[in-house]
Amino acid sequence: MKTHAEPPFEAQVPHIEESVGMVIRELRLRERLTIAQVAEQAGLSRGMLSKIETGSTMAGMDTLARIARALGVPMAVLFSKYDGASAAAQHVRHGAGMEVVRRGTRSGHTYHLLAYDQGPVKAFEPFLITIEDDTERYPTFQHPGTEFLYMLEGVVEYRCGQQTYTLEPGDSLTFAGEIPHGPVGLTRCPIRFLSITIYPRQGE
Repeated sequence: MKTHAEPPFEAQVPHIEESVGMVIRELRLRERLTIAQVAEQAGLSRGMLSKIETGSTMAGMDTLARIARALGVPMAVLFSKYDGASAAAQHVRHGAGMEVVRRGTRSGHTYHLLAYDQGPVKAFEPFLITIEDDTERYPTFQHPGTEFLYMLEGVVEYRCGQQTYTLEPGDSLTFAGEIPHGPVGLTRCPIRFLSITIYPRQGE
């Protein structure tokens, strides 16, 4: 019976979940803290923290921030083992992007982060955004940088400043992130689109 083997190079590079989990475990042991102590400080169950440490699940940004505070380190330290020296590219498998809960998002709105900057300063953020059903209220966002949207599925009415655009599969929209923006109506669900934000460099 033949078995499927992963390519040797890919097998040598830990996935983001494993890398983050290893760092959390090393930091915890270095400080001689138990899983129970860190979990309590971070407001998590011991079982969840154990899963994060073993790489069997990936926490959202809010959870990682709380773990970092419990360990007394900047959140960027948790990604220190997942750097460019270990691989030529970041490979995020289908459905494996870090799920992020962003301020203003609602139930049925899912954000999967598709790449992870290694340093404390973000250069860009690519999200796969899924909206499963309609809702009476929609989040409005403002942030630095330039944002690029690319529709994959569904039809959405998307407001940018005073203008509203009907976005269908294959459509794109580019705008300054400082302009208030967000969906205002879902014409056909589910909605799936890429959102890529390019942040300004320091000093610009």
